[in-house]
Amino acid sequence: MKNLAAELAAREAAGLYRRRRTIDGPQGPLLRCDGHELLSFCSNDYLGLANHPEVIAALKRGADEYGVGSGAAHLVNGHSRAHQQLEEELAAFTRRPRALLFSTGYMANLGVVSALAGVGDGVFEDRLNHASLLDAGLLSRARLSRYPHGDANTLDKKLGGSKAKEKFILTDGVFSMDGDIAPLPALALAAEKHDAWLMVDDAHGLGVLGHNGGGSLEHFGLGIEEVPILMGTLGKGLGSFGAFVAGGDHLIEYLINTARPYIYTTATPPAVAEATRASLRLVQSEGWRREKLQALIRRFRDGAGQLGLRLMDSPTPIQPLLIGDAAEALRLSEALLAQGILISAIRPPTVPEGTARLRITLSAAHSETQVDRLLDALGAVCPRKNSRTAEGAEGTKP
Repeated sequence: MKNLAAELAAREAAGLYRRRRTIDGPQGPLLRCDGHELLSFCSNDYLGLANHPEVIAALKRGADEYGVGSGAAHLVNGHSRAHQQLEEELAAFTRRPRALLFSTGYMANLGVVSALAGVGDGVFEDRLNHASLLDAGLLSRARLSRYPHGDANTLDKKLGGSKAKEKFILTDGVFSMDGDIAPLPALALAAEKHDAWLMVDDAHGLGVLGHNGGGSLEHFGLGIEEVPILMGTLGKGLGSFGAFVAGGDHLIEYLINTARPYIYTTATPPAVAEATRASLRLVQSEGWRREKLQALIRRFRDGAGQLGLRLMDSPTPIQPLLIGDAAEALRLSEALLAQGILISAIRPPTVPEGTARLRITLSAAHSETQVDRLLDALGAVCPRKNSRTAEGAEGTKP
């Protein structure tokens, strides 16, 4: 039998052991974590909506109307009016004919790719794609080919040399561990040239990028013609829970009938759909949240530059500080924790060997004073020699 204890011990010795923390209370810049009050810079609640009073009130109203559980899968009797209204509002928000809810982004990616791609087809993925996209490509049984990060020219060559029946390009919109934005216009041109599908996982761009929060597609001015398949999550910029896929009528009807993670999963609680409807309205009506977030990003990057800390090239709330060694990244995370600041050390296999980092994330709920406190703490604990750029780093993400 496999010696699990020995393997866990080896992970700990290599600085790769992972432990959970217990949070008491709601998400926000200030957290009660394992009995201590901490200033958090590791949440994906980019717009500060996870604890918004209007979102909470909508959840409560939804529970009063629909109860807690949905009772069954969407195709049995779990599809409520709240789900239907949210799908229609997400379709309008993304400027697409239809949207379809999934329980998680991981399930959405697996559901779409496994439904559309199969034996004899080709799936082409950025090397830094989220693990759910990579797993989706592997599980589809199509031929999986990975191109260097952001390299549309190499993708073009791979597509040109492929004999696949159907070709699918899968990419993150915003890469979750690096914070950079995919070159979507160039990918769309390659897709058009080679008659390929283009699917964008915009988990970390939705709500954050674009004048109206429409994400990386709005950022580049791309529509359904260039990107026929859009996946978005609801638990990051929207501060709620779940995911959706948006596209044309035939795509959504096909997924309803063939996507196994949709067909064979209990629907999310209707009350959560009501909460998401409220957060979606706030995303669209309160543009000041994106403006403040961008101001905080500039403040942080300027301050880090003054400290001699070279951040990765990211215009988004994800601001990684590359350390390199996993044990050193863990040590720095613990040193920051001692100063009352919570930042996760991201280590292999989440990122490639030699590219362990502190993944710093900012939120519109942070204040300038809190960002300055973070900079002071980083200046105190981070040796400048351990801070370098991550050009050429490639790998997978969770």
